Amino acid sequence: MNESLFTVIKKEEGRRATFEVLEYKQLPVTSAGSSSSYYAKETGISLKQVRITLRQGAVQAEAGALQFMKGNLGLKSNAGGVGGFMKKMASNILTEESLFKPLYEGTGEIYLEPSYGHYLLLNLNDEEVVADRGMFYAAEPSVQLGVARQKLTSSIKGEDGLFQTRLRGSGFCVLQSPVPLQQIMKVQLHDEKLQVDGNFALLRKGDIDFSVKRASSSIIGSATSGEGYLHVFEGTGEVWIAPTLGR
Repeated sequence: MNESLFTVIKKEEGRRATFEVLEYKQLPVTSAGSSSSYYAKETGISLKQVRITLRQGAVQAEAGALQFMKGNLGLKSNAGGVGGFMKKMASNILTEESLFKPLYEGTGEIYLEPSYGHYLLLNLNDEEVVADRGMFYAAEPSVQLGVARQKLTSSIKGEDGLFQTRLRGSGFCVLQSPVPLQQIMKVQLHDEKLQVDGNFALLRKGDIDFSVKRASSSIIGSATSGEGYLHVFEGTGEVWIAPTLGR
């Protein structure tokens, strides 16, 4: 591939896989997709792409995310039998993610679909991360995907729904983000409480309890304050917030 087309803006290298985020240089406006190209040029947004290099390794990705790949690579479904199929079907329906996550194995390069969005590269070290629905993009198979069930009161009062995506284990993973990494605030909690107005929290990790509560202790207080409900994080760990989201 012509390396002069892009620059590598993020890179994480493991023993058998390297994850990179490529940022393309300013592209000319073409007739195909001209509206998005024109908007990107006027606003200064760059087209980005995830490249994964495997060295006798493996990676799982969202269905439909592949653009092309080269090398000695194989592809198989990651359903895991009838029991695994039913479990994955329930899990993916609940978290709004694709049912089948293809597993790529071997040695070579994998290029996922380019986007004007943003990507986060995380290296999990025997830990757990709970992320917003739809953020998962790719990960090493040593990272297990599951469902984090929220408290019933949280799902009713908040906008996050009853389920979110849980990533657990050790290895690299790629998440899609509505904002770039430099616009994310990582808030450390040490047996503390964090209250967030709106859906600005992208993910959390550590021993943190999540709930949605009224902004005021009384119904009249919350109604007159205009704040409504707050997302509350309590415990010890880290919460990633995007304060510029929606601005």
